[in-house]
This record gives sequence, structure tokens and C-alpha cells, in this order.
Amino acid sequence: MNRRSPLVALAAITAALALASCSSGGDADAGDDAPAEEPESVTITYTNFISNNGNEENLDAIVAAFEEANPGITVDVTTMAYADYFTALQTDLAAGTVADVFDIEYGQYHAYQANGVLAELTVADPSAFDPTLLETYQTDGAQFAIPTSFSNVVLFYNTALFDAAGLDYPTADWTWEDERAAAEALTDQAAGVFGDYQPISYYEFYKALEQNGESFLGEDGKAAFNTPGGIEAIEWLAGKSGTVMPTPEQGAGTPDFDSGLFADGKLAMFHSGIWMFGTFADMADGWDIAVEPGNTQQASAMFSNAVAVSAGSEHVAEATKFAEFLAGSDTTAQIRLEAGWELPPTSDEAVLEQYLTLGKPANRQAVFDSLENVALTPDLGERAAEVQDVVNSMLTEVAAGRLSAADAAAQMAEQVDAILG
Repeated sequence: MNRRSPLVALAAITAALALASCSSGGDADAGDDAPAEEPESVTITYTNFISNNGNEENLDAIVAAFEEANPGITVDVTTMAYADYFTALQTDLAAGTVADVFDIEYGQYHAYQANGVLAELTVADPSAFDPTLLETYQTDGAQFAIPTSFSNVVLFYNTALFDAAGLDYPTADWTWEDERAAAEALTDQAAGVFGDYQPISYYEFYKALEQNGESFLGEDGKAAFNTPGGIEAIEWLAGKSGTVMPTPEQGAGTPDFDSGLFADGKLAMFHSGIWMFGTFADMADGWDIAVEPGNTQQASAMFSNAVAVSAGSEHVAEATKFAEFLAGSDTTAQIRLEAGWELPPTSDEAVLEQYLTLGKPANRQAVFDSLENVALTPDLGERAAEVQDVVNSMLTEVAAGRLSAADAAAQMAEQVDAILG
């Protein structure tokens, strides 16, 4: 297998571990036979989105293993839906009520670090991590977060629906046109069956741009998608709504609608992340995955999650100890692999080799093949959420037929440039 480091294109990541301090408040005159003091009991808080929607029990198992290995440290976990998480995090950061340990994504790392809300950390065992992934959360050589996982987006497909239609399964050589033709042939709205699903969103748009030889931002930091190729990428995404995929009125965009449709055998193809493997493990119909099609080139969205420690935490040592266990322990790596819960950021190639033998989907090799050509989340700085809202809004208008792709590209570019300055 051609296994280059999965995150060759990423910058640098940091993680930290500090040893918990022990109290020593015994009687100075007690003598050598005095019993050793128990470590001071500490409770740290951890707020996350990574375990939401199916991996809550896996996170519980990791926390239990950490607490058993670290008597005196208790972890109080709060799990939130991804859609709500970052709004809540911003509120907590502004109010000074953020948890000791909290999840972040690569796309937001630079803004958080620049704002001084992340504690500087020290990794106890850097060799346990993929070096380029660890470096992703570094700034000027200092570590400010620890990578917990990496994952990418692939094309899921229902083999039963393809078989019934007499169509060949998707391959790594597919283009947008191949996907479009199959989706049209597989769609039967009267029977409630749709050929394709791809979220009409910022995260899919910047990837579609890369797949069409374009980019979201140019070297000057300005919007670069108001081009024929950018307009074509908008049409590719928005044109699916109401034709080969459901409209918002039919449920598209509501939580778990797309995955539920796929699990029920009513969706032939589905663009989503490898974190969904566990969700479909018991699906009645057969399914598999392929590298996402491109137009002029392939480009797969690659995401990295990390865990950070609050700069305002009163228990930084204990919090960083938990952060490194959560990110880099053998316990976590095995639980993630067995559950199909994204990939651990381990440097141990033997561990990742296990991933290929874990059953559904059969073509797990596509996960690593997809990492050969990645589309990284653009660095939008502190105003990333505003840019994303503009893009999502404009794409929605195109999908609803209220705005042309060309007008959307022009208006989006103008507003993005205004936000980014």
C-alpha cells in the first residue's frame, strides 16, 4: 500500500501533558513511618462534539480507562451536537466559562490561538503521534493543542440499489459526470429513492472548487471563486437539490436525515465522512465506499480534530494529562479503530494497518487513497463563521432557484472580501 504520511499538507499541531501535582500536607513531625498522602482529588471538565451521534459510549470507555490509570482525577464530560457546539464554545470563551478541556477543529485553531484562549502545552511523548499531524497545532514552535483524530470524506454507495439498476459501482476513476449519470439513473422520487446526497454548504463548496481546479482564496487572501470554474462548482452542488437529492422541504439538511435515508435503503450515493462507518455497520443493504469523484482533478476533504486546554483553567496539569491520554493512548487508538470512529493520530503504521481488516466497508483502502489529494479547510481567521454563513446562505438561494450561480459567485466574493478585509 502506498502510505505516505496522511497529513503531508497540514501545518503543525501541538498537544500537551503536564503531571498532576500532589499535595504533601502531612505532619512534619510524623516521622518516616507516616502514611503517604493521597493525591488531591481534582475534577476537570471536558466539552466535546466528537462523540456525538453514536460514539458516546466509546468516549465513556476512554474516560473510565483514564480515571482508572490516574486516581484522584475525575473527568466531567459534556457532549454536544456538532451543529450547536461552536456557538456554545464562543459563548463560553467570551464569558470565561469554558471547560478545562475542549474540542477544536483545524479550521478554527489559528483564530483561537491568536486570541490567547489556548494554554501552551508540552507533549510527554511526541513520538506517539504522526509528526506532521502533531505539528498542525503548533505556532512558532510551541504546542497549543493535541490532535485527537483525522478523517476524510468519501463517497458511500448502496450496492443493492446499484445492482437492481444494473449499474457498475463507483470507482476511483469516476468524474462528476459519472456520478451525475448514475444519480439520475438511480433516482425514483415516486418511490422515495434518491440517487445522491451532498450537503449544499461551505465545506462542500471549497472542496468542489478544488475538484474543479479552483480555490476558495487566492494567494492575496481574496476570494478566488468568481470564475467560470467557480460558477460551475456552485452549479454542481446546488443543481442536485430537487433533482437527484431531496430539497429542504423534503427533509434535506435536518439532523441525521441524510444518513437515515441511506440506512433505510432510500439513497444510492452519499458524500460523508468515515466517521459514519459505525452508524452503517448493521445496515440491511450492502454498501461500500469509493474516492470522491472530481471534475478536472480529485480532491477529498480532510479534517483534523484536536483537543485544547483552556488558558484560564485552574487545573492545567491534570487537564493536559487527560488531553494526551484522549489523543494518544493505546486505549483510545484501539477503541477508535474497532468502532470505526475516525482514525487515531498515531505514528504506529502497524496500528493503521489494522484499519484495513476491520470489515465494512470492504474498500477501506479508499480512505488512504483519498488522502493522496486533499482539500484543506481554508484559513479564514477569526471571522471564519461569518464567511461560512455567507457562503451557506448564497448556495441555499441558488438551490432554491432564487439566484443564479453566476450572481451568487459575484455576491459571495464581494461579501467574503469585505469580511476578510
